[in-house]
Amino acid sequence: MIENLATERLTLRPWQPDEAAAVLDLYSRWEVMRYLGAHPQVLAGLDQAEAKIAGWLAYPGPLHGVWAIRLDGRPIGTALLKLLPHSGSGEPSEHTEVGWHLHPDFWGHGYATEAADRLLTHAWSHGLSRVLAVTYPQNQASQAVCLRLGMTPLGLTEDYYDVTSSLFEIFAPDSPSGDKSSSSQA
Repeated sequence: MIENLATERLTLRPWQPDEAAAVLDLYSRWEVMRYLGAHPQVLAGLDQAEAKIAGWLAYPGPLHGVWAIRLDGRPIGTALLKLLPHSGSGEPSEHTEVGWHLHPDFWGHGYATEAADRLLTHAWSHGLSRVLAVTYPQNQASQAVCLRLGMTPLGLTEDYYDVTSSLFEIFAPDSPSGDKSSSSQA
């Protein structure tokens, strides 16, 4: 099970089964889904939202998982720290990604950066030395979040999610920057 995490303004905690309506509200929006995966599709019903939550709760933790981003007790999005899936097989790679999906009403307030920064601290505290992020090449907003987090752009990759993505990396503060030998722990 993943642990609850907090920032100055936000609480990150596991999504709960009774929050399926909030998950449906978030993931039924094309503006949220358009940059997710090779064939983005919006959620169409509560049953799909419930299945999504069940999948998230199946992550073993304590390091990898999917968190609800909460502001003043209300879910406003999702933050994730998980193994990137290989293109083709979909099998998990050995590389950990940080990611975020926010409700459009909460875009532009720094919440994605704040939540992702907290997840990076969580990753470092669990011994990871390197974390990646992938975005659609057109997703300038998420790329800006990556840069605000201090991530380095590495160019394009087709290694994950069966799609061409912009790839970013960041190393733990106590890890030598650019030490590729640490990537096996990412």
